[in-house]
Amino acid sequence: MKSVWKPLSPFARISLSLILVLSLFFSVPFSFKEVYAEEENSTTLKLYAQSAVLMDAGSGRILYEKNGHEILPMASTTKIMTCILALEYGNPEDYAMASSYAASMPKVKLYVKANEYYRLGDLLYSLMLESHNDAAVVIAEHIAGSTESFADMMNQKARDIGCFDTFFITPNGLDATAADQEGAVRAHSTTAADLAKIMSYCIMDSPQKEKFLEITRTASYAFESYQEKEGGFVPTGRSFNCNNHNAFLSMMEGALSGKTGFTGSAGYCYVGSLRRDDRTFVVALLACGWPNNKTYKWSDTKMLMNYGLENFEYHTLSEAAYDESQLKPIQVLNGQADRLDALAYTDIKIIRGESTSLDGNRPDDTGLSQDALPSSEEQGLLLKKGEKIETRCQITSQLTAPVSAGTQVGTVKYLVGGEVYKIEYIVTATDVPAIDFSWCMKQILKRYNLYG
Repeated sequence: MKSVWKPLSPFARISLSLILVLSLFFSVPFSFKEVYAEEENSTTLKLYAQSAVLMDAGSGRILYEKNGHEILPMASTTKIMTCILALEYGNPEDYAMASSYAASMPKVKLYVKANEYYRLGDLLYSLMLESHNDAAVVIAEHIAGSTESFADMMNQKARDIGCFDTFFITPNGLDATAADQEGAVRAHSTTAADLAKIMSYCIMDSPQKEKFLEITRTASYAFESYQEKEGGFVPTGRSFNCNNHNAFLSMMEGALSGKTGFTGSAGYCYVGSLRRDDRTFVVALLACGWPNNKTYKWSDTKMLMNYGLENFEYHTLSEAAYDESQLKPIQVLNGQADRLDALAYTDIKIIRGESTSLDGNRPDDTGLSQDALPSSEEQGLLLKKGEKIETRCQITSQLTAPVSAGTQVGTVKYLVGGEVYKIEYIVTATDVPAIDFSWCMKQILKRYNLYG
């Protein structure tokens, strides 16, 4: 029989529509809950910066990042490196002469005059509080003889700290390009990860860290220029006053230090630090908006700092230290023992306080700074709530004589988030000579009471 389609009655159409509406009504809340749960558990922060890093300044561990290893220009945040080098290699009481090149620098500037003199210590306040570009050049030329030589010092220091994606050309951060050591043309640039490491070095590890903090935390500073006269220096009558433009210092409890920056290529940049109790955080931001978005860097900095404060706690490595009493002597094949038919063993021990990566260098891909760590069992790091330090011990099962005391036979690795944070070495504690004819004769004679 041929089927005949009949239109639905009005009641049937209403019933079908109601069923569809009810099905949507009950299904939508479930999917909303799933989406909300994903967003609630996500650690993605809504940042303005194109590149950002939150770092544990004590360990160098990256706690949060957004494109943290993207190479970008960094503007006047450059000056933290200029400042720390001047403090480490210069004498604040020296008088530095301004060259015509220094006087030609664009704004922002102190308006130094060629052949005028300035105390190096005074120029550091000009550099860090007002971000004067000409002051940076006077400092660089005084320390190294030229800005080119000073850039070489900056790049070497960056490598010493472990910053291998950074290339300095100018002491003030003005946009520039130049050939690197391999001949490749590169821009004056860094990454947020490297910039955070440099700031961490300035406030945690440099022998001049206290002076660096004193300068960068000063609210205002006044000084004058000098001229050479009769073998000495006398004031010219020109005086200067500098005010600190790091607004973050008054935004959060524990705000410690920082440096702003801006160029047309770099956009607004910032690197700053905060310390509360035993936690020290560094935030580095690159390309954090362009005019008229000057305040973006402050909201990003506060968001990252609050994220660190709310989610990370300080832990010492001693909490996860490997129990040395668990170490067992290692058998030494062909080794001299106390009698002819006995097996030879060597005791082993852990060399505490040693720290390195698997290849003997800083592990670039872990975000952990090894070369700046103090040699102490009480060294620590910031861990996210619920995160733990994992300990792995690897020991050689057997050795062959001769064995010297201090021979490496294993490692104790401390891992955080699956990445190696620290390595302690396990070494032999005693010498074990190889069996030889002389030793065999002595043992035979001992057995028959014919020796000793």
